Amino acid sequence: MADAVVIPGGRFGPGAPLLMYAGDVAELRGATVHRYSWSQKFPAAGQPEIEGWVGGEVVPLIDTIGGRPLLIGKSLGTNAAAIAAERSLPAVWLTPLLDLPWVADALDRATAPFLLVGGTADKRWDGDIARRLSPHVLEVEGADHGMYVPGPLTESIAVLSRVVLAVEEFLDAIGWPG
Repeated sequence: MADAVVIPGGRFGPGAPLLMYAGDVAELRGATVHRYSWSQKFPAAGQPEIEGWVGGEVVPLIDTIGGRPLLIGKSLGTNAAAIAAERSLPAVWLTPLLDLPWVADALDRATAPFLLVGGTADKRWDGDIARRLSPHVLEVEGADHGMYVPGPLTESIAVLSRVVLAVEEFLDAIGWPG
Protein backbone atom coordinates (compact mmCIF):
# COMPACT_ATOMS: atom_id res chain seq x y z
CA MET A 1 0.00 0.00 0.00
CA ALA A 2 1.30 3.43 -0.93
CA ASP A 3 1.09 6.54 1.21
CA ALA A 4 1.09 10.25 0.47
CA VAL A 5 1.62 13.10 2.93
CA VAL A 6 -0.05 16.43 2.16
CA ILE A 7 1.86 19.34 3.73
CA PRO A 8 -0.02 22.65 3.73
CA GLY A 9 1.04 26.19 3.04
CA GLY A 10 0.86 28.95 5.60
CA ARG A 11 -2.54 30.45 4.86
CA PHE A 12 -4.81 27.47 4.29
CA GLY A 13 -4.81 23.89 5.49
CA PRO A 14 -4.48 20.64 3.58
CA GLY A 15 -8.04 20.97 2.26
CA ALA A 16 -7.18 23.96 0.05
CA PRO A 17 -8.05 23.15 -3.57
CA LEU A 18 -4.53 22.64 -4.96
CA LEU A 19 -3.59 20.31 -2.11
CA MET A 20 -6.97 18.61 -1.93
CA TYR A 21 -6.99 17.63 -5.58
CA ALA A 22 -3.30 16.66 -5.68
CA GLY A 23 -3.94 14.37 -2.71
CA ASP A 24 -7.04 13.02 -4.42
CA VAL A 25 -4.90 12.00 -7.40
CA ALA A 26 -2.78 9.87 -5.05
CA GLU A 27 -5.86 8.48 -3.32
CA LEU A 28 -7.44 7.45 -6.64
CA ARG A 29 -4.25 5.45 -7.24
CA GLY A 30 -4.85 3.47 -4.06
CA ALA A 31 -2.73 5.51 -1.68
CA THR A 32 -3.60 6.32 1.89
CA VAL A 33 -3.45 10.10 2.06
CA HIS A 34 -2.32 11.73 5.31
CA ARG A 35 -3.44 15.38 5.29
CA TYR A 36 -1.26 17.21 7.81
CA SER A 37 -2.28 20.40 9.63
CA TRP A 38 0.23 22.58 11.47
CA SER A 39 0.11 21.95 15.22
CA GLN A 40 1.04 25.52 16.12
CA LYS A 41 1.59 28.92 14.56
CA PHE A 42 4.70 28.82 12.44
CA PRO A 43 7.67 31.15 12.90
CA ALA A 44 8.71 33.73 10.32
CA ALA A 45 8.44 31.89 7.02
CA GLY A 46 11.39 33.58 5.32
CA GLN A 47 13.97 32.71 7.96
CA PRO A 48 16.26 29.64 7.74
CA GLU A 49 14.90 28.15 10.99
CA ILE A 50 11.57 27.55 9.24
CA GLU A 51 13.08 24.54 7.48
CA GLY A 52 13.81 22.84 10.82
CA TRP A 53 10.41 23.82 12.19
CA VAL A 54 8.61 22.27 9.19
CA GLY A 55 10.76 19.15 9.58
CA GLY A 56 9.91 18.95 13.26
CA GLU A 57 6.24 19.11 12.38
CA VAL A 58 6.10 16.51 9.59
CA VAL A 59 8.93 14.05 10.29
CA PRO A 60 7.03 12.32 13.13
CA LEU A 61 4.15 11.61 10.75
CA ILE A 62 6.50 10.38 8.02
CA ASP A 63 8.28 8.15 10.56
CA THR A 64 4.95 6.72 11.74
CA ILE A 65 3.95 5.90 8.16
CA GLY A 66 7.29 4.33 7.27
CA GLY A 67 8.27 3.37 3.75
CA ARG A 68 8.69 5.96 1.04
CA PRO A 69 5.60 8.16 0.97
CA LEU A 70 4.95 10.69 -1.75
CA LEU A 71 5.19 14.21 -0.34
CA ILE A 72 2.77 16.84 -1.64
CA GLY A 73 3.54 20.31 -0.31
CA LYS A 74 2.52 23.87 -1.03
CA SER A 75 4.47 27.04 -0.36
CA LEU A 76 5.47 26.88 3.34
CA GLY A 77 5.27 23.09 3.09
CA THR A 78 8.01 23.08 0.44
CA ASN A 79 10.43 23.65 3.30
CA ALA A 80 10.12 19.86 3.61
CA ALA A 81 12.24 19.53 0.46
CA ALA A 82 15.24 18.73 2.67
CA ILE A 83 13.37 15.75 4.11
CA ALA A 84 12.55 14.53 0.61
CA ALA A 85 16.21 14.92 -0.38
CA GLU A 86 17.55 13.15 2.73
CA ARG A 87 15.12 10.24 2.41
CA SER A 88 14.93 10.05 -1.37
CA LEU A 89 11.17 10.63 -1.40
CA PRO A 90 9.26 11.55 -4.56
CA ALA A 91 7.37 14.83 -4.27
CA VAL A 92 4.92 17.25 -5.77
CA TRP A 93 5.82 20.83 -4.82
CA LEU A 94 3.05 23.35 -5.48
CA THR A 95 4.18 26.99 -5.61
CA PRO A 96 7.58 26.13 -4.11
CA LEU A 97 9.53 28.87 -2.36
CA LEU A 98 12.34 28.87 -4.91
CA ASP A 99 13.50 32.27 -3.65
CA LEU A 100 14.61 30.68 -0.37
CA PRO A 101 18.14 29.33 -0.87
CA TRP A 102 17.68 26.37 1.49
CA VAL A 103 14.60 25.20 -0.45
CA ALA A 104 16.38 25.48 -3.81
CA ASP A 105 19.48 23.78 -2.37
CA ALA A 106 17.42 20.90 -0.98
CA LEU A 107 15.71 20.44 -4.34
CA ASP A 108 19.12 20.44 -6.01
CA ARG A 109 20.24 17.61 -3.67
CA ALA A 110 17.16 15.48 -4.33
CA THR A 111 17.68 12.10 -5.96
CA ALA A 112 14.01 11.10 -6.21
CA PRO A 113 11.89 12.73 -8.91
CA PHE A 114 9.71 15.72 -8.11
CA LEU A 115 7.19 17.95 -9.87
CA LEU A 116 7.38 21.73 -9.53
CA VAL A 117 4.25 23.81 -10.15
CA GLY A 118 4.26 27.61 -10.24
CA GLY A 119 3.15 30.72 -12.02
CA THR A 120 4.98 33.54 -13.73
CA ALA A 121 3.23 36.19 -11.58
CA ASP A 122 4.44 34.56 -8.34
CA LYS A 123 7.42 36.44 -6.90
CA ARG A 124 8.49 33.24 -5.12
CA TRP A 125 8.70 31.31 -8.43
CA ASP A 126 11.64 31.23 -10.84
CA GLY A 127 10.94 29.23 -13.98
CA ASP A 128 14.60 29.04 -14.97
CA ILE A 129 15.56 27.57 -11.59
CA ALA A 130 12.60 25.19 -11.71
CA ARG A 131 13.57 23.84 -15.14
CA ARG A 132 17.19 23.46 -14.00
CA LEU A 133 16.11 21.47 -10.94
CA SER A 134 13.60 19.10 -12.53
CA PRO A 135 12.39 17.89 -15.91
CA HIS A 136 8.90 17.81 -14.36
CA VAL A 137 7.64 21.40 -14.34
CA LEU A 138 4.27 23.06 -14.87
CA GLU A 139 4.63 26.81 -15.27
CA VAL A 140 1.41 28.75 -15.76
CA GLU A 141 1.61 32.10 -17.49
CA GLY A 142 0.20 34.88 -15.31
CA ALA A 143 -0.56 32.67 -12.29
CA ASP A 144 0.15 34.11 -8.85
CA HIS A 145 1.16 32.30 -5.65
CA GLY A 146 -2.36 30.90 -5.26
CA MET A 147 -2.30 29.81 -8.93
CA TYR A 148 -4.97 32.38 -9.75
CA VAL A 149 -4.79 34.05 -13.15
CA PRO A 150 -6.29 37.38 -14.21
CA GLY A 151 -9.81 37.37 -15.59
CA PRO A 152 -12.92 35.40 -14.74
CA LEU A 153 -12.65 32.90 -11.88
CA THR A 154 -13.33 30.11 -14.35
CA GLU A 155 -9.86 30.76 -15.79
CA SER A 156 -8.29 30.00 -12.41
CA ILE A 157 -10.45 26.91 -12.07
CA ALA A 158 -9.07 25.81 -15.45
CA VAL A 159 -5.55 26.23 -13.99
CA LEU A 160 -6.52 23.87 -11.16
CA SER A 161 -7.48 21.33 -13.81
CA ARG A 162 -4.08 21.76 -15.45
CA VAL A 163 -2.37 21.17 -12.10
CA VAL A 164 -4.35 17.95 -11.55
CA LEU A 165 -3.38 16.75 -15.03
CA ALA A 166 0.29 17.60 -14.37
CA VAL A 167 0.22 15.60 -11.12
CA GLU A 168 -1.38 12.63 -12.90
CA GLU A 169 1.17 12.77 -15.72
CA PHE A 170 4.06 13.11 -13.27
CA LEU A 171 2.95 10.08 -11.26
CA ASP A 172 2.51 8.12 -14.50
CA ALA A 173 6.00 9.15 -15.62
CA ILE A 174 7.65 7.94 -12.41
CA GLY A 175 5.46 4.83 -12.11
CA TRP A 176 3.92 5.82 -8.76
CA PRO A 177 2.86 3.93 -6.89
CA GLY A 178 5.13 1.25 -8.19
